Amino acid sequence: MDLQLAGKTVAITGASGGIGRALCEAFADEGASLVLQGRAHFEALERYVEQRPWRERALCVRADVAVPAEIERAFASAVERFGRVDVCVANAGVWPREHELLHETSVERIRGAIDSNLFGALWTARAFMATLARGGARPDGHGAALVFIGSTAGRFGERGHAEYAVSKAGLYGLVRSLKNEIVHVDPYARVNMVEPGWTVTHMVRKELEVPGAIANVARTMPLRQLARAVDIARAVLFLASPAAARHITGEALTVAGGMEGRTQWSAEQIDEAAVRRRLQQD
Repeated sequence: MDLQLAGKTVAITGASGGIGRALCEAFADEGASLVLQGRAHFEALERYVEQRPWRERALCVRADVAVPAEIERAFASAVERFGRVDVCVANAGVWPREHELLHETSVERIRGAIDSNLFGALWTARAFMATLARGGARPDGHGAALVFIGSTAGRFGERGHAEYAVSKAGLYGLVRSLKNEIVHVDPYARVNMVEPGWTVTHMVRKELEVPGAIANVARTMPLRQLARAVDIARAVLFLASPAAARHITGEALTVAGGMEGRTQWSAEQIDEAAVRRRLQQD
């Protein structure tokens, strides 16, 4: 199916991470031009892009999504290079690795997670919508698309990571509000969210290497497997596509193996070796 993404310009924040790179490859394979934001690992992002066959269609921009002026300059650079931005994926975020109860958590950690995950997504959306307002809607009627990357933590909560759960829960309010706002700058523009569950990226790989960790996670899922970054990227492609999802807006698509926040299986019914083998496929 032609997703009608060829020739579009796609801005992706957090492009240096595991999901970020999967997003890069997925949109590049569809023929899109890429505006790739990075910060802490920006040099690694540039090296990665230089090795890709689509490097001539990519622009790397260094910016902190938590600083409005920086993300605004990133979008200005995108317009200068490609003329417009058609799709924005607000993917940048942090997950503090240590498990800490809220009353034991530092103010700096709490503010850092909310600044990056929630305010960062808000400033990104704000800059994208301002760019759309200046450039106008596409004459072909292919409405713009804004896709947030949420988390099942925002729905079920996550003990030891309350600040992360709060930052992701706030994205629901953004999606439901902005779907009603973005149509005032582009009548066919859409706003949605992909909500991953446990996804194997470098950010959580160490946690999953602990014996019993996979069984503990997979017990909550009818599908006894973990997501790969490409699974999230393909869901984003769907929601970003003006062909596949042109009448879908204000929705959260959960990609979590049917997770319901309750135990589905006993630990003995989870074959960790089988889960690891499946992660190596495709």
